[in-house]
Amino acid sequence: MEIYRIDAPADAVHFLKRLGCDRGGASIMAKKMGTMLFAVRGLSCAAANILKQDAISVGADLALPKGAVGCDRERYDAVLMGTRRQMEALIEKEKLQPLGLKGLAEALVRFMRIPRKSVRIMGVINANDDSFYPASRFRESAAVSAIWKLVQEGADIIDVGAVSSRPGSEPVPPDEELLRLVPIVDAIKREGLFSRVKFSIDSYTPEVVAYALENGFSIVNDITGMRNEAIGVLAKEHGAQLVIMHMQGTPETMQENPTYEHVLLEVDRFFEERIDAALALGLDERELILDVGIGFGKRLEHNLMLLKNLEHFTRFGCELMIGASRKSMIDRISPAPVEKRLPGTLAIHLEAIRRGASMIRCHDVAEHRQALLVYEAIERGEIL
Repeated sequence: MEIYRIDAPADAVHFLKRLGCDRGGASIMAKKMGTMLFAVRGLSCAAANILKQDAISVGADLALPKGAVGCDRERYDAVLMGTRRQMEALIEKEKLQPLGLKGLAEALVRFMRIPRKSVRIMGVINANDDSFYPASRFRESAAVSAIWKLVQEGADIIDVGAVSSRPGSEPVPPDEELLRLVPIVDAIKREGLFSRVKFSIDSYTPEVVAYALENGFSIVNDITGMRNEAIGVLAKEHGAQLVIMHMQGTPETMQENPTYEHVLLEVDRFFEERIDAALALGLDERELILDVGIGFGKRLEHNLMLLKNLEHFTRFGCELMIGASRKSMIDRISPAPVEKRLPGTLAIHLEAIRRGASMIRCHDVAEHRQALLVYEAIERGEIL
């Protein structure tokens, strides 16, 4: 007899089938693999004790502070833990409980969604002179050549923007933004590039977004998170996907002392509000892409908290996009000029994929394509 340790892969059912388990048995056992952890804040004393007993009764558990049994204070934070199968059993119990526990059960249902597996790479083209990474700046004919290069390197999507959103950047009038963008959009159309790859418009200006969508673009990348609902209306009218990004402040002010009480929960509330607004316009969850906005009104510790807990946002059932390509957070961890931040970029993006991201916005498509192929090969690696 021999023994070796294996990872608990996301595609556990596949490996259980290789053992010869029947379909039903494989599905049941897969739910027993791996422990799920949830932080629960603000439980009343009574709710905390009910949840503790219910969790234990299904084989899960709830970690509470000392004194919770005797109700030494009004509210408690806790950590709920258990396997997927135990959580499913607990959800059924809490649906029948008072004191807000029914709402907790409904929230847990959303967290139980299985994240999407396929990953798309979005290459970046900046049609301006002031984006933070000079190698991403192109105008007209140079932009078209750069787009062809990204296509050949394996981009699934190409994001074209004519206004920098780097910290401290100033707004650009719509007519100037259009002046920069129109020749590139027209050239993409002439070159037949829409049949090769999808295009995203990186703009929050309705006139610009409308022109791009009318001429073949199929994704809107709105860094303001649809503060102007006209952007959502345009996406709906043209059947386009919409990226909703979180940003505290504006590009001009966002890095002037960004502050959060709890960045994870505040970004979560923002997405909840903006998704509701998008659904009210007739958009579908499948048409929405969420971006936590790395570096947009956030300190290093905020960025790290969001990346570490990215899987939290899969609860919304939308695609998750991450864009940390060559950003200053890498320099703050390991000092390096923007030209030398590719290794840090790849580390962030691969971890983001592992934690639920299904779209990566980057400057270096060929390198990301290779890294993604290797990552996926490891994930598919056989264990028997």
